[in-house]
Amino acid sequence: MNKLYIGNLSENVTVPELETIFNDWKIPFSGQFLLKTGYAFVDCPDENWAMKAIDTLSGQVELHGKHIEVEHSVPKRQRSRKIQIRNIPPHMQWEVLDGLLAQHGAVENCEQVNTETESAVVNVTYGTKDQARQAITKLNGYQMESYSLTVTYIPDEQALQQSQEMGRRGFSGRGPPQQGPAATTKQQFDIPLRILVPTQFVGAIIGKEGATIRNITKQTQSKIDVHRKENAGAAEKPISIHSTAEGCSAACKMILEIMHQEAQATKTAEEVPLKILAHNNFVGRLIGKEGRNLKKVEQETETKITISPLQDLTLYNPERTITVKGSIEACCKAEEDIMKKVREAYENDIAAMNLQANLIPGLNLNALGLFPPSSSTVPPHPVGVAPATPYGPYMQTSDPETVHVFIPAQAVGAIIGKKGQHIKQLSRCAEASIKIAPAESPDTKQRMVIITGLPEAQFKVQGRIHGKLKEENFFGPKEEVKLETHIKVAASAAGRVIGKGGKTVNELQNLSSAEVVVPRDQVPDENDQVVVKIIGHFYASQLAQRKIREILAQVKHQQQQKVQSNQSQPRRK
Repeated sequence: MNKLYIGNLSENVTVPELETIFNDWKIPFSGQFLLKTGYAFVDCPDENWAMKAIDTLSGQVELHGKHIEVEHSVPKRQRSRKIQIRNIPPHMQWEVLDGLLAQHGAVENCEQVNTETESAVVNVTYGTKDQARQAITKLNGYQMESYSLTVTYIPDEQALQQSQEMGRRGFSGRGPPQQGPAATTKQQFDIPLRILVPTQFVGAIIGKEGATIRNITKQTQSKIDVHRKENAGAAEKPISIHSTAEGCSAACKMILEIMHQEAQATKTAEEVPLKILAHNNFVGRLIGKEGRNLKKVEQETETKITISPLQDLTLYNPERTITVKGSIEACCKAEEDIMKKVREAYENDIAAMNLQANLIPGLNLNALGLFPPSSSTVPPHPVGVAPATPYGPYMQTSDPETVHVFIPAQAVGAIIGKKGQHIKQLSRCAEASIKIAPAESPDTKQRMVIITGLPEAQFKVQGRIHGKLKEENFFGPKEEVKLETHIKVAASAAGRVIGKGGKTVNELQNLSSAEVVVPRDQVPDENDQVVVKIIGHFYASQLAQRKIREILAQVKHQQQQKVQSNQSQPRRK
């Protein structure tokens, strides 16, 4: 983000005066200053110069008797309560960071972002936009040990989408929106509140001829689905509530009150806890480091909260049950806090997946199944970023790929599952062939998993293998799952993967953060192929695989063109 906002300017300030300040402090700028009454905008050549301008000038330089303010330019509509803090000392204690953040307002959420940098990165959500703005002003350039913090807004994606939608629908600065096909309702990508209710209470919740549930729907302006046919004979049934956060909470409270009344009337249960279903992807962030987030919710709401174990998860049931015990009021307050964390985690995952979709072109997000089954749809492509062409211009169609993934030998049982159930389910769900090669010797430390399928299938299967190894504790709690993956390439194309002087393979490693090795002394196999080794965490490995496949497709395309060219040339007599 190189565009700067310069504020707190006197109405008498001129463009030459601003240019003089930047020149005096030796801060380069590109283009012209855009001067308005009381503020201005200017572009810097890159992020480093933008940060230097902020550090040097903001609050430090006086112009016409007023200290100017310099910060990253984020449109007001996109300014949110969320900020990102980078360049945090890697060994800093969380208590120290918490104390620093609390100086500028009420912190609702602090979540570490996984990066390849040595320093740490966190996303922070403050109680208000003003608190977030104050934190940016005070913490940008703040020195911690030998590190200088970098703080930026996380743009409000919803506001950005709304502004884009308004532009498409014909909104102008004044007047009503234009009518017509373009004036469609903005699609929602929020997740519903899902709860489990005892089967014996379902009839009371629905009411005679559906009167009770219609009343709940009407009062809370929500859509409620009672999944009566799911899990026939089960003691509990799921209910999905689609509405705003407030609407979901109001409907949840009314349902909880009905269950309590029914339990007292029938004397079928002494206690009726609230059971919330949440996708496993979000539960770790709900719990927080050392259980800190969950303990805070318990203390503030005076409830007892437990979460079902990981062992209960299956490929077809990725949700965990969050059981909340307490009074109706206490349970409802806990529901608000829990779902707030879940929704924040969901929003962060949407942003992360959109980024991955851009970095790993060609992936069909709808086919990946990475989002909770209860969400309305996979999120849209990021606004302002053109969807990537699938695998570049040479990979419009995809053939099945074969990849060899090496896992710890002792993890084979976990991947196969009881009576082969896990590997069969994964194969069926991903539409891929998964085979585990025999051990080369009794004391072998690694086993090879052979995966054959389309790119989406590879993404699903390899992602699940990485996740399973983490869940089953084959890697430490703070240790990233990094696996070795082999793909075979034609010996004639290996040089293209390496590049002149190793340029291509080095660029590939820098881009993906994976280690990519093409052994030069390999002897091609019977199919005249050699092995490319990729070592890295899941996303790094996926990105490296996709880029290598793109190179191979380019080689194949060029070879086909050459053959066609030779065939089209007239023969000499």
